[in-house]
Amino acid sequence: MLCLGAAWGAQRQVVQDPHYGEVLFHFFQDQYFTAITRLTAAQKQERVPHHRDEAELLRGGMYLSYGLHLEAGRVFAALIDRGAPPAVRDRAWFYLAKIRYQRGYLAEAADAVARVQGRLPAELQDERAVLHSNILIAQKRYPEAIVLLREFRGSPEWAAYGRYNLGVALARIGKLEDAVELLGQVGALRAGSEELQALRDKANVALGFLFLQQEQPSRAKAHLQEVRVSGLMSNKALLGAGWALSSELRYREALTPWLALRGRNVLDSAVQESLLAVPYAFGELGDYKQALAHYEQAIAIYHREHERLAASIQAIRNGRMIENILGQDPGDEMGWFWQMRALPDAPESRYLLLLMAGHDFQEATKNYRDVRFLLHNLDAWAENIGAYELMLANRRAAYHERLPRVLHGLRQADARDFRPRRDALAAELERVAAEDDVYALVTDKERELLARLTRAEATLTRLGPRADLAAAREKYRVLRGVFLWQLNEEFMPRLWAANRELRALDRALEDAARRRAAVDAARETGARGVEGYDERIAQARERIQRLQSELVVAGLQQEQYLQELAVAELERQQQRIGVYITQARFAVAQIYDQAAARGAEPAE
Repeated sequence: MLCLGAAWGAQRQVVQDPHYGEVLFHFFQDQYFTAITRLTAAQKQERVPHHRDEAELLRGGMYLSYGLHLEAGRVFAALIDRGAPPAVRDRAWFYLAKIRYQRGYLAEAADAVARVQGRLPAELQDERAVLHSNILIAQKRYPEAIVLLREFRGSPEWAAYGRYNLGVALARIGKLEDAVELLGQVGALRAGSEELQALRDKANVALGFLFLQQEQPSRAKAHLQEVRVSGLMSNKALLGAGWALSSELRYREALTPWLALRGRNVLDSAVQESLLAVPYAFGELGDYKQALAHYEQAIAIYHREHERLAASIQAIRNGRMIENILGQDPGDEMGWFWQMRALPDAPESRYLLLLMAGHDFQEATKNYRDVRFLLHNLDAWAENIGAYELMLANRRAAYHERLPRVLHGLRQADARDFRPRRDALAAELERVAAEDDVYALVTDKERELLARLTRAEATLTRLGPRADLAAAREKYRVLRGVFLWQLNEEFMPRLWAANRELRALDRALEDAARRRAAVDAARETGARGVEGYDERIAQARERIQRLQSELVVAGLQQEQYLQELAVAELERQQQRIGVYITQARFAVAQIYDQAAARGAEPAE
C-alpha cells in the first residue's frame, strides 16, 4: 500500500503558508479528495508560494493514492522540467514507481525507479531497493535482481525482505542451494512484528514445498513445522507436512495434520485438498471403511459448496453483490486506502474475503466506490446550482431596489452645485484682503452694534450742534473709535480663519467629488457585477449534467467488471471443486475394486 501519510509525516516541515497547512490538516486525516480540492484552489490563487515544489509533490502523491499514475506522472515530469530540487524529484519518481508496480505496469515502474538518482530519506531508501528487486523479479530479470540484492544493506526488517527476494530469484534460475540458504535465514528469523512473522512463515512454506519437489520430505517437514499454527500460511503448511509424512509412507502420522485441517474454513484450497488426503491415507493403511466414509463425506461437502457457489454466482449476476459490499459505506471520502470494514449478510459473503484478497478485485471495488462518491458529490453540486441562481436573482433585485434611492441622494447633494458659490466666496475674500475691508468680517453681534452706532450718529447729526449734546457726541466718538480699533486688531486673524475654512471647503468638495465618482463607478460595475453569471451557471449546470451521465456509464461498466471478476473467481472455485468431486468418486470406485480384489468389504 502506498503509505503517503507516513512518507510525508517523516519529513519535518515548517508551514509558512496557512493554506498549505489547511491542506496538510485534511491530508493527514486521509481526506485526500478534500485535500486535493483545497490544494488545487490554493495553487490557482497562488497562496502557497513558500511550498511550491512540496505542494506539487504532495498533489502528485495524492493522485497516486487514487491510482491516477498518468496524471501523477505529468505532475512529476513538470516538477523535473522546471528544475525541482533533486530530493523532491527523486521522491516523485519513487512514488510513481511504487504505484505503477502495484497496478501491474512493470515496464513503466522499472523506468520510474531507474530515474531515482540520489539517496532517498532513510525511511524510503531501503524500501526503494526492495521495490526495485520486486519489479525485476516480476519482469523475470533474475540476474539483475540478484546483483541488486547482493549489494543491498538495509535495516533488519527490509534486509529480511531483501534476502527473501534474493532467495526467490536464485531459485528461479536454478541455484537451489544458494536459494535454500537465504530462505533458511529468513525462516529462522527471531521476528517480533506480525509482518516479519508472516514473512518467516512464507519462507518456511516456500522451503517446505521446494524440498517436497526435490523428494526430500524430512527437510521439507523440518521447515513446515516452523510455521505458526494460527498464521496465514498455516493451512498450506499443515497440508505440506502431511504430504511430507505420506511420502515417507507414514500415513497414520500424516493423518494428524490433515485431520487438523478438517475444522478450518472449507473455502481454503488447502482445506479442500485435505478432504481427499485424509481418505487417501486411510486407504493406504487398508482401512477401506474409514476411507470410504471420508470420501463420501468429502463428496457431500463438495456438493454443498458447489451449490453455494452456484447461488452466489446467481446473486452476483442479479446485481446484489455491489450493494451488499457498499451498502453500509458512509461515502465520506474516496481513494486508495478505503477498506471494507465488515462482511455483509448475503449468500456470497463467505466468498468475499477471498475475492477481496485479489488485487484486481480490490482495485475494481475502490474504483467503483470512487465513482459513486464523485456522483454523489456532483448530485450535491447540482442542488447547489439552484442556490447560486437564487443568490444571483436576489442580488439583481437588491441592486435595482437601492439604485433609485442612491441616485436621489446624489441629486440632493451634488458637489458640483456648490462650486460657483465657493468661487464667489473665494473672490470676496480676495477683495476683502485687497481693500482691508474690516467691516466684511464682522460678527452678527458686531453688525448689530455697528448699526446702533450708525443710528446714533444720524440722531446727533439731525439734532445739530447743541451745547447740551457735547457729552453725548464725545461718548459716541470714543465708542466708535474703540469699535474700529477692535475691528482692525481682529481683521487679520479673521481673514486667516476665513481662508482656512475655504481650504477645508475645498477638501470637502474634493472628497465629495471622489465619492460621486466612486458611486458612479459602483453604479457601472454594479450593473456589470451580475453580468455573465447566468452563462457561467448555465455552463456549470451543463458540465455537471454531462459528468453525471459519464459517471453513471462508468459506474455501470465498473459494476459489470466487478461482477465478471467475481463470477470468474467463483466459477474457478466451482471447477476446482468439480475436479475434487471427480477424484473422490474415482477413489471410491477404486476402494470398491481394491476391496473386491482382496475379498474384503469396504463398509458394513
